[in-house]
Amino acid sequence: MINPVRKPSDDKEKKNELFRYLGVASTVGINLVISTFIGFAIGYYLLDKYFDTFPWLTVVFTLLGIAAGFKYLFRVASKMSNDKENSKFKNQS
Repeated sequence: MINPVRKPSDDKEKKNELFRYLGVASTVGINLVISTFIGFAIGYYLLDKYFDTFPWLTVVFTLLGIAAGFKYLFRVASKMSNDKENSKFKNQS
């Protein structure tokens, strides 16, 4: 019976890839929270207090912050998908 010998670099490469994905996931989560908070802060503390329009600009800018967070999420997901496809092509060559 022949045992396939794994290269240590394969295990290390998989571990590095796992940590990279964990880093990206945490970055996306933090970005969603921060962009929502920034939208809320702009709407509430800057604009609604200045124009005395509470709660309308708070709602609008909070929604814009959420949209900005999801835009970043989709951008990162698209980039990760493209990176994964490119690595498949490199491995086939």
